[in-house]
Amino acid sequence: MPTRHTGGHRAAHLEGGIVTSKITVAASAVVVGDHIYNGPGTNPHPTFAWETVTEVTNEDGLILLLTGDRKGLHGEFWLEPDEQIIIIRYPKAAAAEAAVPKGHHQKHGHP
Repeated sequence: MPTRHTGGHRAAHLEGGIVTSKITVAASAVVVGDHIYNGPGTNPHPTFAWETVTEVTNEDGLILLLTGDRKGLHGEFWLEPDEQIIIIRYPKAAAAEAAVPKGHHQKHGHP
C-alpha cells in the first residue's frame, strides 16, 4: 500500500518497493537523476510525464535542465536559478540498491 505524507510540498511515495520524495527545490538545486514533470504529453497515464534529468548547466545566468540525449531527442527546461520546481528525487541508498543486479548474492563474509 503506497504511503503518503504531505507536509508543505513534500510527499513520500512507494514505487516498486522504493520510497521516493516529491519535493520543491530551487532550479539551481536540481541534479542529474532527478525527475521533472513535463506536462501530460500524449499518454493518458500521468506518470509517463515525469522525465529524468540527464544534464544540468548554467548558461547566461539561467539553469538549463535537459532530459534525454543532447545530440538527439531531448527536452529543455530554462529556469531562473531561484525559480521553484517540483521534482521527484530517489534517496541515494535506494539508487545504489537499485544498481545491484538481480540474482546477485552477497557472500556476507563467507569464504
